[in-house]
Amino acid sequence: MLTISVAAREWAVQHSDQKNARRADRADVSGKYPAGAAPHPARRTTGRRRKNRARLHSGAQIGHDLDRRPPPRGVGTGQPTVACRRSMKGPGMETIVYSNLRDIDGRGIGIRCRGPRIEAVSPGLTAPDAVDCGGRLVLPAFVEPHVHLDKTLWGEDWVPGPRAATLRDYIENERRVLAANTTPPEVRAGRLLSEMLRHGTTAVRSHVDVAPDIGLAHVDAMLRLREAWAERVDLQFVAFPQQGLLSRPGTADLMREAIALGVETVGGLDPAGIDGDPEGQLRFIFDLATTTGAGIDIHLHDPGDLGAWQVERIADHTDASGLAGRVMISHAYCLGMIPMDRLERIGRRLADLRISLMTSAPAETAVPPVAELVDLGVTVCCGSDGIRDAWSPFGTGDMLERAFLTAYRFDWNTDDDFRRALDCATGAAARAIGIADHGLRPGARADFVMIDAETAGDAVCRRPAGRRVVRRGKLVTG
Repeated sequence: MLTISVAAREWAVQHSDQKNARRADRADVSGKYPAGAAPHPARRTTGRRRKNRARLHSGAQIGHDLDRRPPPRGVGTGQPTVACRRSMKGPGMETIVYSNLRDIDGRGIGIRCRGPRIEAVSPGLTAPDAVDCGGRLVLPAFVEPHVHLDKTLWGEDWVPGPRAATLRDYIENERRVLAANTTPPEVRAGRLLSEMLRHGTTAVRSHVDVAPDIGLAHVDAMLRLREAWAERVDLQFVAFPQQGLLSRPGTADLMREAIALGVETVGGLDPAGIDGDPEGQLRFIFDLATTTGAGIDIHLHDPGDLGAWQVERIADHTDASGLAGRVMISHAYCLGMIPMDRLERIGRRLADLRISLMTSAPAETAVPPVAELVDLGVTVCCGSDGIRDAWSPFGTGDMLERAFLTAYRFDWNTDDDFRRALDCATGAAARAIGIADHGLRPGARADFVMIDAETAGDAVCRRPAGRRVVRRGKLVTG
């Protein structure tokens, strides 16, 4: 068990500050509030709050025993199954063939994996010791681009959703609920990851709370989780200032320290509505990302013109900072509240700067019009947001269900619609969080899921259970 000393942590922060001092003069991206728009008062929102280069102190054993409860019947362990082991030819770069599959267009194919990569995908591909997949539909593994693992209550006693009127009410309720919970965050999160893997997700981006009252406790826990789960799920983390960034003294220093410790993405939250200083928050976020090489993922719930103006300012900062392709905006309800001509202008700008969008497709508020934005060239993905937490009791960790909810939210019915819904949970989600080698093609990572379904539409609408999940070329569930 390794630890990180206080001195080492102070060095990491100091080192980050030195890099800040050395940065080149940034371009002028100053701006004002749009005419007639002022920060909207804090309100209820459906948005939830969520590089392991350092091994951190741990009060619990790290490994498969993070969750000591036995998994529910049918839940995979994340270890190669008997069928997979029969196809192995020893340690190292095993070659495993999965035959009798159907791709999203209904064509019969086989997939040959060599080690953790796909070596070939072709019609009728098989081998004497191939794993017969029974004609199942095969998709790239699901990617969860937006969740809050550190705050899930998965496996805990039932907690009903709160009665809250404002965003601050939700935040205070969550603080009370989590303060009363004694289960380590990595244990609760590990239970949920087991469920997500069982459903076919092998890559996850999670927002992790950073705030003065909890310090870096959630960050430390999630870095331990990443180390324990490295062979089973790829984990990315976002330093998330849930309670405010500039409006909560001490949070900015914690954000810098979180990035120095190995969190790879700088988060933000309603620069106008929460901090009341949109330019100040955006300058901090983009400065920190530019000087550390981190990406950016900003929660934006502010509505209407105020929210749309912030999207435009995020685009301006992205352009000025040279961070095209490194920025995501999560939720962006405002894009479902503005006239189409303005949406098209903003959409083209987002596409040019490769700024991606994430929606959880909530039912009770406006959402970005996914099909129209995708047609403009914007990468739009779907994510779970909070799963079984103090904000909401909903969520299952199943990205196929999230694709279903997205299709249902927009009344998508055609085969092309269902392919788009699946892409929101697979290819688009991978692109949005910077995974370039995702997909069913030679050279891509050998992560895929086999579903007992006829077509994309059948898979989305019926969401069959009993999926077979391949991780790094090896069958790990099913």
